[in-house]
Amino acid sequence: MLFHTTNSPFSPEQTELINKLLPTLTDTQKIWLCGYLSAHCGPESAKAAVPAVSSAVNDEPVNKEVTVLFGSQSGNSHNLAKKLTGRLQDTGFQVTLSSMSDFKTNTLKKVQRLLIVVSTHGEGEPPDNALTFHEFLHSKRAPGLQDMSFSVLALGDTSYELFCKTGQDFDRRLEELGARRLAPRVDCDVDFDESAEKWMSEVLDALQEGAGTSAAGNAGTAAVTAGSPASSEYSRSNPFHAEVLENLNLNGRGSDRKTQHLEISLEESNLAYEPGDSLGIYPENHPRLVEELIEAMGWNPEELVPLPKSEQEGSLREALTRYYEITVLTRPLLEQAASLTGSEPLLELLSAGREQELKDYIKGRDLLDLALDYSLKGTPAKAFVSLLRKMPARLYSISSSPKAYPDEVHVTIRKVSYESYGRMRYGVCSTYVSDRLEIGGRLPVFVQHNSNFKLPADPDTPIIMVGPGTGVAPFRAFLGEREEIQAKGKSWLFFGDQHFSTDFLYQTDWQRWLKNGLLTRMDVAFSRDTEQKVYVQHRMLEKSKDVYQWLQEGAVIYICGDEKKMAHDVHAALLTILEREGGLSPEAAKDYIANMQKEKRYQRDVY
Repeated sequence: MLFHTTNSPFSPEQTELINKLLPTLTDTQKIWLCGYLSAHCGPESAKAAVPAVSSAVNDEPVNKEVTVLFGSQSGNSHNLAKKLTGRLQDTGFQVTLSSMSDFKTNTLKKVQRLLIVVSTHGEGEPPDNALTFHEFLHSKRAPGLQDMSFSVLALGDTSYELFCKTGQDFDRRLEELGARRLAPRVDCDVDFDESAEKWMSEVLDALQEGAGTSAAGNAGTAAVTAGSPASSEYSRSNPFHAEVLENLNLNGRGSDRKTQHLEISLEESNLAYEPGDSLGIYPENHPRLVEELIEAMGWNPEELVPLPKSEQEGSLREALTRYYEITVLTRPLLEQAASLTGSEPLLELLSAGREQELKDYIKGRDLLDLALDYSLKGTPAKAFVSLLRKMPARLYSISSSPKAYPDEVHVTIRKVSYESYGRMRYGVCSTYVSDRLEIGGRLPVFVQHNSNFKLPADPDTPIIMVGPGTGVAPFRAFLGEREEIQAKGKSWLFFGDQHFSTDFLYQTDWQRWLKNGLLTRMDVAFSRDTEQKVYVQHRMLEKSKDVYQWLQEGAVIYICGDEKKMAHDVHAALLTILEREGGLSPEAAKDYIANMQKEKRYQRDVY
């Protein structure tokens, strides 16, 4: 956001200089600058009232330096790390905020207070920008850290077997290296706000106890932020109920797929986003599943039950439709259900030695299965819903540029439905959007910022985009943005789906951009149109010489879509290209990609 002379105390010349500087600053640089101004430019009376923090024993200045490192895939850990940094600075601490990929590991031994905020990605893996730091810390090169105190906030999802594993890895390893805990690690589920807030408060209390309570830093804060534009009041915990402007099926007649293009109004929300960000949507459970669950449990649909994270109540039908997750089973849920109901068969399933059987049961089943398979009918509704998780938001890559579509946001959502264990299963959000959401309806949404998936700052930088299926969504946003800013950099898109005639998502957009030169090249792979299935990684290997040449010219490569298979196959194809065309050894090829990640030239938005 830019300063304007009409609402700031700066002269036109000063305003011009500020507006040239601000867009070039990183988040870390902005936060450092705010802290610097707070410390040096507050009112003299305030500065006089807040002397430098001193030791209770003598006049030696107390070290109030704190390092905050984050490892983030979708942006949650980064956003929480920024929030923590702000709270620390308001309390007078000097904070270094950095992603793990940007942190210089040779300075780790000098860090006395380390706070880590990290998510777990995929099946227990570190997020992309935590990989190198995770590897370093678990290597023989990691130093002894006897002078360090630390704490870890771990983000995860209890529906995955290795819940919060990356955070647990860091917590355990730092202790092994001799560091001491400032505050216990906190493991957060998908509804993390309350747990994260509790952890931040515990960390702040521990730090203040060690450094002496101080309000240093508060005096300058108001002066720094007073002229800043207002941020939106809407967030993950307070979503904006946005109007749906358009809801189109992108697949042609005869396709066995249904992919919705949603256009949503953000007017009057003050929500802002950039290409590469995601939109969070709070959906509704399928009404058929809700009714069948109520019937299987013998409940009264109009009975009043508590709503999650509030003191309010609502009807059981409303609560199960809008507020609680009922389509995913987790071990903690089964343990609590067994304790509540005393079900012997369920207690048996949870007993030692049956871990694989439990894993197999949980995968692909929902609350209705649990109710029927373990005869839970008759369990009081109020007691049972208290075990359930709050309905988590679903995140979708934004497929529009805010410059091209002011006050709007577009997303691309493919319907998921299949038969399993004798009945139909439905993706919660995808089915809600494709089958029941009408134009003019309202959808609770928020913007999820993701600094790990962004266009290069220099618009002349070439980009390679790999996005099969709905993974192509953010690249529509990228090219829309590059068109608006008249970027001159080359661009190359690899897209894949099943059939050319019915599944070529956004075909007219790509054709238009190819025609006007904004999109330099496009290669497609329609896997069901040929006798032998062809995917995007095969197209990349076919064009390996050119892909390698683009990488040598400094191209940034982006991958979006399925993490379980596609992203691994594309990664393997890149390694092959580097070995084949660059003459690199397997280890050198891995180092090449690791270096690209550090330089933010290899970015992934995978799920």
